[in-house]
Amino acid sequence: MSSSYVPATTESLNQAQEAKNPTEAISILYRILENPSSSSEALQIKEKAISNLSDLLREQNRAEELRSLLTQLRPFFSLIPKAKTAKIVRGIIDAVAKIPGTSDLQISLCEEMVQWTRAEKQTFVRQRVEARLAALLMESKEYSEALALLSVLIKEVRRLDDKLLLVDIELLESKLHFSLRNLPKAKAALTAARTAANAIYVPLDQQGTIDLQSGILHAEEKDYKTAYSYFYEAFEAFNALEDPRAI
Repeated sequence: MSSSYVPATTESLNQAQEAKNPTEAISILYRILENPSSSSEALQIKEKAISNLSDLLREQNRAEELRSLLTQLRPFFSLIPKAKTAKIVRGIIDAVAKIPGTSDLQISLCEEMVQWTRAEKQTFVRQRVEARLAALLMESKEYSEALALLSVLIKEVRRLDDKLLLVDIELLESKLHFSLRNLPKAKAALTAARTAANAIYVPLDQQGTIDLQSGILHAEEKDYKTAYSYFYEAFEAFNALEDPRAI
């Protein structure tokens, strides 16, 4: 990384976009982030630079560098709202997830971020990273660890009445119990997710995920007519978003 920063301006972003090769573009974006300015305009430019840098590092399969970037950005996170911090953290973890063979790296990355958010008392960000960590643990078949994490997280989020996050983690709990072949608990968690979703507006992809899980559970009980109805609803949602799950 170069030690000479460049102005945090739209012109610098354009310069990175017009660079001859990814290495040059990455260097310019890092130098934008090194700019010491914390004006509102500079912070907005840096947010865009982070997004562009994450995309480039992902395209170059530079997973460890994405991990380092998340650590380097910690001072920056103290300058922006918690919701934006959560969005950036999620975006970088998503970028790592698109690089093949990074499951273990994603888990350790989330664990590092959970430790940092606890130390910094960044509850809003921590809860979202913990939800992602639970999902990763489930994918790795670490079911008991995932459930232990979720059981604490669900109580905390219910107390704060963060319904959008609650829908996500109740859905995840339903998938976990289904993986463990505990259908009654899978259905109970899904009902809780639907109840929370009915009280708020949920994004189309989230609604599609709820319908998909509903279809799976009804099919498991051999209620194929109801399952078909839910699967079709999920298909329409995913198809509208051009989500690969529609296929």
